[in-house]
Amino acid sequence: MQNCFIPAQILLPKEGTPLDPWACIAVDQFTSQPEYWEKAEALAAGKPSTLHIVLPEAYLGTEREQTRLEEVRSAMEDYRLHLLTKKVNGYVYLERTQMDGTVRQGLVGAVDLEQYSFDAKEKPAIRPSESTVVARIPPRLRIRREATLETPHVMMLADDEACTLVEPIGAVKDRLPMLYDGDLMLGGGHLTGWAVEDPALIEQINAAVTALGDRAAFDARWPAAAGQPTMTLAVGDGNHSLATAKARWEELKPTLSPQERQTHPARWCLAEVCNVHSPAIEIEPIHRVLFGVTASELAQDFTAWLKAHGAEPQGGEQSITLTGACGEYTFDAAGSPDPLAVGTAEHFIGDYLAAHPGVTVDYIHGEQTARTMAADPARPAAAVILPEFAKADLFKGVVLGGVLPRKTFSMGHAEEKRYYNECRSLIAEP
Repeated sequence: MQNCFIPAQILLPKEGTPLDPWACIAVDQFTSQPEYWEKAEALAAGKPSTLHIVLPEAYLGTEREQTRLEEVRSAMEDYRLHLLTKKVNGYVYLERTQMDGTVRQGLVGAVDLEQYSFDAKEKPAIRPSESTVVARIPPRLRIRREATLETPHVMMLADDEACTLVEPIGAVKDRLPMLYDGDLMLGGGHLTGWAVEDPALIEQINAAVTALGDRAAFDARWPAAAGQPTMTLAVGDGNHSLATAKARWEELKPTLSPQERQTHPARWCLAEVCNVHSPAIEIEPIHRVLFGVTASELAQDFTAWLKAHGAEPQGGEQSITLTGACGEYTFDAAGSPDPLAVGTAEHFIGDYLAAHPGVTVDYIHGEQTARTMAADPARPAAAVILPEFAKADLFKGVVLGGVLPRKTFSMGHAEEKRYYNECRSLIAEP
């Protein structure tokens, strides 16, 4: 079986196209802050931008959604035929300078959807790190079905403590052709990319990916999982985008011949692979904001919920803070049926929303943003602030315990999420 992460034909806009506003932040960011998207639209108006080939989730359920879908299809075909003339046959090595000055290194290539599943009961080479919310797939699938292009914000993580995959390419970047170099829109930092087309370097990458999925190494690292199918990559971000690509591939596969299934472009999805052990990879908790309830009301119900589940609000190690305009309430839950604080919070919120249909929830990157949203006295709201998440536990949790609770962590601040930049054609060539 071939590797789960392979070279691809990667498309980029023609020379002279600036990253700002070409590259656009992931659509699942700033969903409750429409002013961000208004600024982005103003910057991209009349200019080449990946913003024109994606559907911001802030538009879902609005009148803008349907007109946007039509615009996306038209822009994709125009870009595919006339703008995306720069081609890389291999990988793209990139460096993203983040808000704090650290540099995140990554490799963009294609992941094999035949070696990925979002079914928590399966154990493929590529596994989601968090539960997939199947209900979030259909809006994305409407775009994917008719898409002629893809541009990813999927980020994969490799458990590469010896730094064998990404870092060695960075060490020789000065001899690689530079593809782009510039600032990203709306404070997204700086991005530089190089083409990796040298056959020797491609083979080096292939060998490193093979080694990351080695049976003996897997069994030695995870004795409790010895003998189970090995894991090579975990989905760090863009879980639902990858799940959508998988859903579309499973739809399409029965219509293809055995030979077509081996070569059809829909079998793969572009993704950036990073080393989870890199100092530049920050794993941050994702907080929750509930709208339609105050923090004091939520605190009373949370206390009652904990006791009903045989737990105590204090005396334990699961730190959860509820805060809003009416005050702040800190819990150190003990004896919860869920092993992580995020699991306890998600369990409670699920039960609470089911019993209170007028209350809604949003998932927020950044503690201060969540606090600010909940502190607005104009509407009742409560922020659920979660503790830090140790990134060293990510692979351990996935290998030994299956997927983590949904929306457990975020990789960096919202502005540091992967921007849409590289593209790939989804058209099967005759």
